[in-house]
Amino acid sequence: MSAAEFDAVQAALAAEHAAVYGYGVVGARAHADRRSEAREAYDAHRARRDALVRTARDLGGKPEPSAAAYALPFAVADGTAAVRLAAEIEDRVAGVYSDLVRATRGPLRRQAADALREAAVRAVRWRGTGVAFPGLAERAEAPETT
Repeated sequence: MSAAEFDAVQAALAAEHAAVYGYGVVGARAHADRRSEAREAYDAHRARRDALVRTARDLGGKPEPSAAAYALPFAVADGTAAVRLAAEIEDRVAGVYSDLVRATRGPLRRQAADALREAAVRAVRWRGTGVAFPGLAERAEAPETT
């Protein structure tokens, strides 16, 4: 595996660490009717994070460690903001998985494509609308806000 491929694995791992942290906030602030969805996303990101830790080790590298805390892109004071944060998390995760798809081949590329698809689907569920090219910020139109 090339250094660029390993760097893309590390970037995906860092994004998953941040997603797990972010979903802790989402779960704490989400309205009761969205908490189970937040928990499912939290569990999915933990599983992806753990798989990427194993991948980094299997590739002979040291996995990117989690930070103690992460800066949120905006204040999350209520359920509405929690939903916005969840969609933002998924957009960011989709972006790094898009990079991982471009950087790798074989089974790892397939796993990255699956993760990209899952993040895009979760983003649509949270936001209520999708983007034309999930994970490709340079091609996606900004979603309309209501």
